[in-house]
Amino acid sequence: MFAIERFTIPEATMRRLLLAAIFGVLLSSTQAFAAAKYGAAGCGLGSILFDSKPGIVQIFAATTNGTFGTQTFGITTGTSNCETAPGAAGAKVFIEGNREALAKDISRGQGETLRNLASLAGCADAGAVGSVLQKNFKAIFPAATTPSENVADSIVATLKRETALACSKLG
Repeated sequence: MFAIERFTIPEATMRRLLLAAIFGVLLSSTQAFAAAKYGAAGCGLGSILFDSKPGIVQIFAATTNGTFGTQTFGITTGTSNCETAPGAAGAKVFIEGNREALAKDISRGQGETLRNLASLAGCADAGAVGSVLQKNFKAIFPAATTPSENVADSIVATLKRETALACSKLG
């Protein structure tokens, strides 16, 4: 028990108050967190909790994002470090932040990150986007060490070039 001048607070209540205060600080300071970059796990609650620290920590960040679905929600709403820029710039930010998951989805021709990319780019059919990018996988990812910026440029160029995809937000 904690005593504050004749006022006694049970330990369980103190823990609840402390958790509520921490949660309140996290909610009220989203702007401060939004300025920070995120790591390989991408945006979402994991990027807020684990920041952009490299290494195994990104596994925990990705697990947190996947478990609570905060990455998809953040991308849709522009919260949880998932700031969306308009057009091709927004697509490139998304691609660079989600490179690893996107590479896996492109290799399969389907997946959540492909659907999100298609939505950000304003493409008519996410399935068609998956097929086109899968066919161009070797050109998009020529080597594991290809810089994320080059990958993003290649994907956006492919989406623009394929007029049948009707990716209206890429300009």
